[in-house]
Amino acid sequence: MVEIITKKILNSIINDDCIKIMNSMEENSVDLIFADPPYNLQLGEKLTRPDNTEVSGVYEEWDSFESLSEYDAYTKKWLEAARRVLKDDGSIWVIGSYHNIFRVGYILQDLGFWILNDIVWNKVNPMPNFKGTRFTNAHETLIWAVKNPKAKYTFNYEAMKALNEDTQMRSTWEIPLCTGKERLKNEDGTKLHPTQKPEALLYRVIMASSKVGDVVLDPFFGTGTTGAVAKKLNRNFIGIERDLTYVKGAQERIDAVKPIINEEALEYSCKRKQPRVPFGAVVERGLLVPGTKLYDSSRKHQAVIRSDGSVKGEEVEGSIHQVGAAAQKAAACNGWVYWYYEDENHNLKCIDELRNLVRAEMYGAE
Repeated sequence: MVEIITKKILNSIINDDCIKIMNSMEENSVDLIFADPPYNLQLGEKLTRPDNTEVSGVYEEWDSFESLSEYDAYTKKWLEAARRVLKDDGSIWVIGSYHNIFRVGYILQDLGFWILNDIVWNKVNPMPNFKGTRFTNAHETLIWAVKNPKAKYTFNYEAMKALNEDTQMRSTWEIPLCTGKERLKNEDGTKLHPTQKPEALLYRVIMASSKVGDVVLDPFFGTGTTGAVAKKLNRNFIGIERDLTYVKGAQERIDAVKPIINEEALEYSCKRKQPRVPFGAVVERGLLVPGTKLYDSSRKHQAVIRSDGSVKGEEVEGSIHQVGAAAQKAAACNGWVYWYYEDENHNLKCIDELRNLVRAEMYGAE
């Protein structure tokens, strides 16, 4: 078998079988894999609404397997191939429903993958359960895993926190189904692909677990959501898709995507990697002197700096974080961004600017 050089197939869609292609690619050559494999829904008879109109389900040949053992064997083969091309410090995401995700997770672990998280994608606009015989199926599950427990994988924690309005990102994601203009259609106006994923979902996955310039592989490319978002975020992609109709739709879609070219716009928060600076270092250097008053942004609360770098608030004393939390009656507070001081013109300046000055002096950081 001729080995496929990964850099020669970057940002392209290969119309072929994913197991065959991944087994012919260079080992340890991709940074991130997002896989949306067949769910093995086995719907059988057509689904209908109360008015007897037909529900658009998944009846395609690619989602049909003779038995669970056949599905398991297929899952094992493509996961083995994926493990082969994934870098040791890369990670893989697999999405599925209750029909298949537990079997996928079992096989992942059998193959030596280490599961980092399972993410619940909560669909805010799910399809109703028309027969009223079960709960409305309103979520899918994503498994995020690495090749071994000691893998030094990418996780852009601060970027995820920033996306979530400076609150730690949880493992439940509220994202709507793919609808409207984003949904690719056939000439007759029907869905081109029955399970097209929303770009918002892939945006979060790619932002969380890759860097600019990384290689993102999608072995079940479908209509190209992974490629479209990867291109937008200046990642490289490789798509593998057996259905030529999907390939054509995905290629047209990706060709229309304009990547972000502004380097500043591509930057994201990474505060956790920056060296820690105590507030006392600001006081020691005379950037703020003992007795200086600190204010919140609305001047509703204030505190006084003491000589040891602690502050005295209206009710409590302690660190800038403790006193800030008490002022807000909150469990925690980042005092660096909560407190402000007055400059010579009585304008409020965030004390975090002073931390950056100290950090630059101490560590040469900007």
